[in-house]
Amino acid sequence: MTPVLTTYDWVPEFPRGFVRDIRVRWLLEELGRPYSVETVPLRDKSAGHLDSQPFHQVPFLRDGDLTLFESGAILLYLAEGSDLIPAAQRPIVQQWLIAALNSVEPFSMAWVLARFFDKDEAGAARQEPRLHQRLAQVQAALGDQPWLTGDRFTVADLMMADILRIPAQNGFLDDLHALAAYVERATDRPAFRKALADHMAHWRAADARMAAG
Repeated sequence: MTPVLTTYDWVPEFPRGFVRDIRVRWLLEELGRPYSVETVPLRDKSAGHLDSQPFHQVPFLRDGDLTLFESGAILLYLAEGSDLIPAAQRPIVQQWLIAALNSVEPFSMAWVLARFFDKDEAGAARQEPRLHQRLAQVQAALGDQPWLTGDRFTVADLMMADILRIPAQNGFLDDLHALAAYVERATDRPAFRKALADHMAHWRAADARMAAG
């Protein structure tokens, strides 16, 4: 059964590259698993969207009779039984994936919301020390390992690296060289490059449809 990934039909320029369907695309590419893409409107929310995602967000995934929302839940489900969740390290991999979502991403998103959505430069500046401290803690935990749990890339690294892309692109890793190298290693993987190319192509096709009326 080919899973169906649902994302938005269109988004403005700013979030492109970071809408969270990229995480699911990346994992499916790592697994070599074909998938199809459907869309829901960004602006005109529907009852069907609400039935699949109670917060009117994306992504969500249909795999046979199962529908899942929340990128972390989708990644854990899809990666189960693969080399991206080694059986001997399963609890540690889960720990780090949840830590990425609960202990790292909120600090990044607080800065993003202040800086880009609220246009609150002072508010963003107040968030920066807390974000930088949390990123430094991730680097310390990583130590001299290539990946969070050792020598093997896992689904936890996929999640963490994706969350770190916004801080990396905005200079927060400029003095955290080991963490910057970690993000570069992850995003240099062919599966990420393919997923990002498809993700961006989706938005370009949406622009073309809008232009055609």
